[in-house]
Amino acid sequence: MKLKEIEQYILGLFTTGDNENFHEESGITVRGTEDIKRVGYCTNLTLETIEEARKNNVDLIVTHHDAWEFIYGLKESCKEKLLEYSISHYFNHLPLDDSDFGTNNSLIEKLGLEIIEKTHKEEGFFCGRVAEFREPINFKDLVERIEIVLEEPVQSWQFNDREIKRVGLVCGGGGFTTDVREAVERNCDVYITGEKVLYTIEYAKFVGINLIVGSHTFTEVFGIQSLAKKIKDKYKDIEIVRLKEEHLETTQNSI
Repeated sequence: MKLKEIEQYILGLFTTGDNENFHEESGITVRGTEDIKRVGYCTNLTLETIEEARKNNVDLIVTHHDAWEFIYGLKESCKEKLLEYSISHYFNHLPLDDSDFGTNNSLIEKLGLEIIEKTHKEEGFFCGRVAEFREPINFKDLVERIEIVLEEPVQSWQFNDREIKRVGLVCGGGGFTTDVREAVERNCDVYITGEKVLYTIEYAKFVGINLIVGSHTFTEVFGIQSLAKKIKDKYKDIEIVRLKEEHLETTQNSI
C-alpha cells in the first residue's frame, strides 16, 4: 500500500479538515518509504519508539505527538534516524483529540462512560469531554478502574464525598486551572487528565472537585490505537503493531 493513499484515507476520517490549523496539527513529517506493509503506533515520536519500529520491521509510524521543537534537538534527531531506517512518520494531534474515535472518546469508552458534550476548545478543536456513568460509583473504584485501563498507577485527590456520576476529562495535557474550571462549571464530580502542577491541585481543593491524574502518554494512547485499527480495517493486508513506550511519567529511576 502506498503512503499517499493512506494519508488521503486518514484525512477523510476527520470532520475538522477545514479547520485552518488542521494541517499544522497533523500530517506526514518524514517520507522514509512510500511502500507500507506494517504500521506501528504509539503516543510519542522519540528515538526509543523509532528503535522499537525498526525492531518490528515497521514501514510507517503513526503517533499522536510529533517530536516537538521545544524538546530541543529531538525533531532533527528523529528525522535523521527515520531516514536512516527508511521509516515514514505520520502524526495527528488536536484533530485526534476532537475526533469521535480519538483520544478522549476512546478512553471514555474503556471507562464505561457515556459522552454528554464536547468541551475545552483549543484552536478550533474540542480537546475535552463531559461524560456520565449510568450508575454512580465511588471514588476509590473509579481510581482502580483507571489504573487497570492505563496499566499504571495514577495520582488522585478526593476533595468531596459524593459518589461519581459526572466526569470531566481532558486526555494528555489538561493540567491548567482553566481546564479544571471548565469541569467545575459543568457540575462534574471529578476531573481526569494526564498532567498537573501545584496549582491544579490547589484549585481542585479550593472548589471541592475530585482530581485524578494519569500520565500524558497513556491517557492518550487509545486514540492513536483507534486510528491504527481504522487503517487496518481499510487495508486488510497491512499489519499493525503497538510500539512499546516506557511509563516514564510514573516510574522513578534511582542512582
